[in-house]
Order: sequence, then C-alpha cells, then structure tokens
Amino acid sequence: MKLTHIEHLGIAVKSLDEAIPFWEQKLGMKCYSIEEVKEQKVRTAFFKIGQSKIELLESTEPDGPIGKYVEKNGGGIHHLAFAVEGLQENLDELASKGAQLIDKTPRKGAEGLNIAFVHPKTTGGILMELCEDPNKK
Repeated sequence: MKLTHIEHLGIAVKSLDEAIPFWEQKLGMKCYSIEEVKEQKVRTAFFKIGQSKIELLESTEPDGPIGKYVEKNGGGIHHLAFAVEGLQENLDELASKGAQLIDKTPRKGAEGLNIAFVHPKTTGGILMELCEDPNKK
C-alpha cells in the first residue's frame, strides 16, 4: 500500500446549513468548498485542518448512501479516507490479499479526486475510502 496521509474524515449530517455554523463559529474553521456529487446523491462541505480535511456530507436523496446512513444512525462519522499513490494498484493489492472492495475500479468523487471504497467487513467496521488526485500523477 502507498498511503500518504489521512485525506479526510467524512461526517454524515442531516443538513449542511445546520452543521457548517458549528465548525465555523465554534471551532473557527472556514468552509472552503461546497459541492454536489450527483452520482453519489450527496452535497459536501470541506474544512482544512493541517494536511487533512473534514468533509461534511448531506444527502440530496433519501435513498442515497448518506440518506440511508443518517436515517439509521442519525449522522456521525461515516468514513475515513486515505490519500494514496496509484489508486488502482492499491485496489488490486487489497483484492489480492482478500479485502472486500465496494469499488474494484476508481470513480470520480468530490474535489475532482478519484476514489474507491473498501467494505467495513474487511476493515473491522470502518468504511474506508482511498483517494488519488489525478493531477498529482
């Protein structure tokens, strides 16, 4: 594996409009980007902290992955994302070691990153996202 750093921590929220003020007003962080990822039925809001980010996730559809998560859990930490070098190679390596992948090939995610998810059954209960910036290849 070629992990470089924690890319972001994904936090599912019911509403970005309700969640963003806490991060900005109480913690003094600045939301630098809000983006909709239609394929994933989600709106995201990003905050930078050091080299890593916090990604707030709001569902745009009740049947989307975040909508289902919020319905079941009421929100909270959804996933841990690592930045990697060579996303497809890392996925192939994980698969060869018996890891259960949600995505066998990368797909587009927020901020223009290529992403893929590893199933929580493999990671001890944590949904893991691997991210690669296609502009840093």
